[in-house]
Amino acid sequence: MDKKIKSALGIGKNTAYVENYLFNANINSSIYMSVVVIVLEVWMILRTLIKYVILSDKSRDFAWIVSHFYSYVILLTMGLVMLVYSVRFKKSKGQVSQKAGWTIMWLFSAICLIFGIYISSMDYAGGKQILTFLTMELYVTCLLVWKPLMSFVLLSGTFLIFYYYTLANTEFQTGDKINLFMFWISILMASVSIYHQRLNEGTKEENLEGVNEKLQKTAAFDELTGIHNIDFFYENVPEILIMAGERVHDKVFLFLDVENFKNYNDQFGFIKGNELLTKIAHMIEDSYTGSLVARISDDHFAVLTDWEGALEKADEIRKGFYSEKDEIYMGLKVGGYRPDDIYCDPRQGVDRARYACYLIKKEYDHNFKEYDKATADNFFKQQYIVNNIDKAVEKGYIKVYYQPVMWSDSRKLAGCEALARWVDPKYGFLSPGDFIPILEEHRQIHKLDKCIYENVCRDIRECLDRGQNAVPVSLNFSRLDFELMDTVAVMEELVEKYKIDRHYLHIEVTESAMTDDLTILNQSIALFREKGYELWLDDFGSGYSSLNVLKDYYFDVLKIDMVFLKSFEKNENSRKIIKRVVDIANDLSINTLCEGVETEDMVEFLASIGCGRLQGFYYGKPMPIHDFREKFLNVTEEA
Repeated sequence: MDKKIKSALGIGKNTAYVENYLFNANINSSIYMSVVVIVLEVWMILRTLIKYVILSDKSRDFAWIVSHFYSYVILLTMGLVMLVYSVRFKKSKGQVSQKAGWTIMWLFSAICLIFGIYISSMDYAGGKQILTFLTMELYVTCLLVWKPLMSFVLLSGTFLIFYYYTLANTEFQTGDKINLFMFWISILMASVSIYHQRLNEGTKEENLEGVNEKLQKTAAFDELTGIHNIDFFYENVPEILIMAGERVHDKVFLFLDVENFKNYNDQFGFIKGNELLTKIAHMIEDSYTGSLVARISDDHFAVLTDWEGALEKADEIRKGFYSEKDEIYMGLKVGGYRPDDIYCDPRQGVDRARYACYLIKKEYDHNFKEYDKATADNFFKQQYIVNNIDKAVEKGYIKVYYQPVMWSDSRKLAGCEALARWVDPKYGFLSPGDFIPILEEHRQIHKLDKCIYENVCRDIRECLDRGQNAVPVSLNFSRLDFELMDTVAVMEELVEKYKIDRHYLHIEVTESAMTDDLTILNQSIALFREKGYELWLDDFGSGYSSLNVLKDYYFDVLKIDMVFLKSFEKNENSRKIIKRVVDIANDLSINTLCEGVETEDMVEFLASIGCGRLQGFYYGKPMPIHDFREKFLNVTEEA
């Protein structure tokens, strides 16, 4: 049978939710019906007693009075039973048996209909209207909700019973037959309409309930892994810490970071990656049973658990999800933070555990790091650096220090390199190692570098205005500088602002920057060369050097990293490698500069192999501009 026909007849099976909704609607209607019936029957009983017993009205015979009296009592009793059940069902919020409810409802409906048939058939025989019958039909089939097919059977059956029962006592007029048929159609249509209206209401409410449940689940659970999400974690941490009381320091926030997960995704695909991530999530949850576990994002998880045994459980997890056959090393780094008091901010607890984990991110032999006082001091310093870089630039806390670069043959000044220093009112002198990595991580390095570029141009302008011999200055450009600002436009603006020649500014690009996305970098390098700036390749040899860089790009100067000179005295290979690098550069018509020069032996060796420029502590450490001018600029030979 067509689904629409089934739905129209109410033959199809409804969901449990919709059935409960319809039953509850019937219970609400039953309360109103039973109250009305009780009031009417009490009134009819009192009226009968007063009229025929007290006032001794003899217009009706005794059998009629008794039959009607008993009818009123039976209907009143059934009304009371229906009312008591309905009220109990409502108060118990649906805990009372529905089977008993349906039984009572059927009995109540049957008695109402029998009462209507009995009373109205007698009224019709006496020349009166059949209002009692019609009223009971409306009560039972329109106030209560029945499936359309059941309404048809119920109405048809009762109307036929009423017709033939009444016909046995009196003759139906033609107009009355037509009216009775019209009443049957009208009540049936009303009953079917009410059923479908209630059905639609129940279905909509069920859908809304489903949406709400899904939203509630989404609010508490991670969609991918099925464990709790970080919002649920943050919401429930305070209660756990308060319950811990004085032993709160025995609790620990853990931040878990799955190592090398990106490579796993790249090799096996996101579907396999998601399967592994879900497996890991449930391993963490199972290992820390009874603790608060949540997924933060990506391959990061948070746990609030007891300190005792926490690291041993992490070790078991680490062993559990590593698979030799996958041929990809999967590590697990864990950072921990033990709260000082019960009022610890859960976000702060996770952040501190995360920071501790970050500190061992690149340490192969360390899997756990706790956030302790030293870590805290370093953390606050890093936060201070990120939050105060703009202020440092504005207030002049960022200083330029200059390190001399010498010609290897004449031992005279060839130029210098501009290096950043931060002299802070709170932390004092900050070395580049304190702030440059942090600014790069938070993508703020361009603010520092732009400040250095402007200070250098200002110093050159002052030097020229004093009539001193100015020398070229090499400026460091990181990969992020090319992403975060228009480097060529910045330099051109400064050159124009301070009216200096471009040959005073050398553009240093680190070798590592040449291994990333080169689109923007290529465009900028081409523009710099077109504008007339010298281009230097910085830190050659500091990482995995690629000769392709020398093949594909032309640089004016190749800066050989100081790492080659660290074992100069003991390792003969250092000399051989440096000589080969210089030879290659010379063959490519690229000038060379070697960093880290600290001894006379180094100077003599580098000069002998044709390395043109030297830089290192042997000639001078980085120094403020006034020291550099006093020491070098008055004895300078033009570069």
